[in-house]
Formats: sequence, C-alpha cells, structure tokens
Amino acid sequence: MARLTLSEKLGILADAAKYDASCASSGTAKRDSRKGGLGSTEGMGICHAYAPDGRCISLLKILLTNYCQFDCHYCINRKSSNVRRAAFTVKEVVDLTIGFYRRNYIEGLFLSSGIIRSPDHTMSELVEVARQLREDHEFKGYIHLKTIPDADPELIAQAGMWADRVSINIELPTSHALARLAPDKSETRITGAMAGMKDSITAAKDASRRFRSAPKYAPAGQSTQMIVGADAATDSQIIDRAAGLYHQYGMRRVYYSAFSPIPDASAVLPLKRPPLMREHRLYQSDWLIRFYGFDPHEINDAGENGMLPLDIDPKLAWALKFRESFPVDVNRAERERLLRVPGLGTKAVKTILQTRRYRRLRLDDVGRLTQSIAKVRPFIVAADWRPTLLTDLADLRGRLAPRSEQLELFAA
Repeated sequence: MARLTLSEKLGILADAAKYDASCASSGTAKRDSRKGGLGSTEGMGICHAYAPDGRCISLLKILLTNYCQFDCHYCINRKSSNVRRAAFTVKEVVDLTIGFYRRNYIEGLFLSSGIIRSPDHTMSELVEVARQLREDHEFKGYIHLKTIPDADPELIAQAGMWADRVSINIELPTSHALARLAPDKSETRITGAMAGMKDSITAAKDASRRFRSAPKYAPAGQSTQMIVGADAATDSQIIDRAAGLYHQYGMRRVYYSAFSPIPDASAVLPLKRPPLMREHRLYQSDWLIRFYGFDPHEINDAGENGMLPLDIDPKLAWALKFRESFPVDVNRAERERLLRVPGLGTKAVKTILQTRRYRRLRLDDVGRLTQSIAKVRPFIVAADWRPTLLTDLADLRGRLAPRSEQLELFAA
C-alpha cells in the first residue's frame, strides 16, 4: 500500500473527526498574561465553535488516528468498518497546528483518536502533542483533548496539565445501550475517569486560591457527549442522565449528537437518523436546566411518553401544560418566575428587573426585549396589558407553534 502524504492523512482524519460534537471552546481565556508565545483564544477567525459571549473560536479538529481496536456499532471508525485508515505522528500534529496558526487559519486544536496499540499508548501520544505545543512552541491557544477512559488514570490526569478542556464521552444514555452497542467500553471506567478528572480540577482550583503561582489545570473543565437515536432511550432518560452528569462530575457541557447512519452499518442500528429537531430540543432542555432553574422532572412532565414535543420548545410546552402558573406580572414577579415565561431569556429578565426599579413596564417595553412578543403576550401582565381567557384558549398551542414548513426548513 502506497504511503499516504500529509495532505491525504489530513483529509481522512479531519473527516473522521466530524462525528464528535463535543468540540467547543467556552469558558477559557489565554493561558497566561505574559508576553510572547503563539496563539490566542480571544481573537476572531474562522468560526468552528462559539464561546458563551459570542466569540468565534477557530479550531483544527482532527483524529490522531482512525485505526481502532474497539468495535462500537455506531462508530464509523470501528475495527470492523471498511474505511480508509491513516495515522499522524505526534510531530505531524504539532507541525500542522503551528503551521495553520501561522497562516491565521486556526486559534486552537481539538484532538481525538481511535485506540491504537493500547489505550495507554494512545493517551500518551495525545498528551505528548499538547505538551510539545505548550512547552516546545509556547502555544497559548486553545487545546481540547479527548481522553481515553481505559488508559492509566495518571495519563488522563496529565491531559489537564496541558489542555484547556478535556472530554470523556459517555456515548450512550443507558448502561444497557452501552453494553449492547459498545461492548468494549465500560460505564464504570468512563464514570471513574470523569470522577478522577473532577477531583483533579477541584484540587487545582483549591491550589490556585492558596498559591498565586499554581499552574492552571483544565481551566475550561470537562465535557461529554451522548448519541441520540442510536438506541431506544427516551428524551426523559437522556435529560435525567445529563442532569446527573452535571451534578456528579461537574460537567461544563453535555453535548447531544443525533445518530447518523454510517456505511456498512451494523444490523442492530436504526436504518435512519432521528429528526434533527430532537437534538435541538434536547439542547434547549439542557439550557433550561443550567440557566433557567428548571428541574429535569419539570421538563419531562411537559412531554408525552418520555419524549419532548418537536413542534414547540420545551419551555413553551411546560407553560402550556401548567397554565395555572400564568400570567406573570413583569412589574412584580421575582426573577425565578420571569424566567419561566416563554420568549423571555436571561438577558431580557435581567433588563426587566433593572428597568422596573425606575418605572413600570408596558407591553411595548417588553416587546423590545424579545424576538416574538406574540409568544410572550399570553403569559404576562404589564402596566397596560392583561391577557384574557388564557385558560380557555384551546388553540393557543396552534397559534404559537412554528408553521410546519419552518420545522421542515430546520430539519433540512
């Protein structure tokens, strides 16, 4: 077999990395304030990921190799898959990262890998890439490493010394699905690696409070990913699992990736992908838990048979199901109740709380804070507005739900 060129390797291993959704750069800043060094996490560039404040972070997203000893049914790079294989050396990944940065193509690196030789060997090479970038090239840009849960805990811990963020993918929402679709993986090892990373991050934060010179350790935390639609798990099961991961392991983000059919697929997998809108609704639910004070059971109560509605967002679904909680007076209600109003985001609620200290808000005032006053209007009371017959509007859902062609456009 002819030896692959670096360009050919890049084509194969960049394409193989596209299935990992847990690629984001939120929650970090430049590694240190000293002058010099390469890279920046704060500039603008080619958009591949967004920070919470809207900054665009361009990342080189590749696999170290798509060779793999594991045979996960849902993975295009599994051992039995008929795909073209390639592998970078550590030096090639380092040189590519520095080269792309110098051309202003990227501001950081997202590096994952299949399992080659052994989990320890693979993990050591991932860590070595990050170490060389930081120490040998003084790279100050963003680095996100995918860790190998089966590797030695000490190797996994080393990843946080050089990376801004580490990710340890839970893969599937239930133990049964993981055992059936990823027989080489162990939920115990995955969650054990998550717990170990949480302890290391906590210890580093404690050290930084006591010692100004303490080195940063995974400052952007850890993240994980769940595949949606590859098994029979309901939205309720996925939401409950995500909430548990946030609570138990201090996750910064849980990512949801709609299952996508792959070539030479296993017979145990679905024949088609789930609606992309399902993935979107799960992200919205995740946002409600993290920033709006919703409990998982509240979101689950808004659905039917464990599934979120696809035609309306989960916040609106909850409001329609529990109409007795509305209307909410924008001039009197506390923050927690205002956050429950469909169409009002956290920034809008903050502005309402600040403005009403000086004057009473009218409907037009609220309208300037939201993209759709029609969505907000049935659920609020303002100085010049009070909805009538809210509990009798049987067609309210139909009025507020997007038209079917809008949903089809999103799915496309």
